[in-house]
Amino acid sequence: MVAIVIAAGLALGVGGCGSDEAPSQAKPSASQSSKAPEAGKGAQTQEPTEVLAILKGQEGLEFTVESAKRDVGGFLTVSGKLANTSDAVRIIPAQLAGDETEIVKHGTSLGGATLVDSLGKKRYYVLRDTDGRPLTTTGLSNLGAGRSTNVFMQFPAPPANTAEVTLQLPTFRPGTIKLS
Repeated sequence: MVAIVIAAGLALGVGGCGSDEAPSQAKPSASQSSKAPEAGKGAQTQEPTEVLAILKGQEGLEFTVESAKRDVGGFLTVSGKLANTSDAVRIIPAQLAGDETEIVKHGTSLGGATLVDSLGKKRYYVLRDTDGRPLTTTGLSNLGAGRSTNVFMQFPAPPANTAEVTLQLPTFRPGTIKLS
């Protein structure tokens, strides 16, 4: 009987897990690894989420950086969750896309993000595809109270000897993150 109650609880817990991602949201590139559990294995095999930094934004918005990984192709993929910690729906600020004409014309995104390598004295901007679209989550419009959505952004990878950078996201306080 206890096993049935536990199994039912797990089924409800796994079935209740979802995402607030907008249907038009761009997906991470093939070079970005996914932390989702494999089908049939259940939630108990999922790796614990590491928090590299929490960037606080306006009106209860927070960006929790969960990974900053160098990819084989010379890219750095930063990913995490954009959350609304307030008790009201929040509009995602248009300033997150930055002010570069080429990026702004492709809609709401995290295209205004930059990485600063203080030791190397260099700033890295979000990469773009051949059509000028930023390689970030796009289609962000609003976020319900207490809700979150997975987001990502890709940059050129800093040199291998750069161990940490400062992530700057318009309307958010900057945060220092360690690279892997």
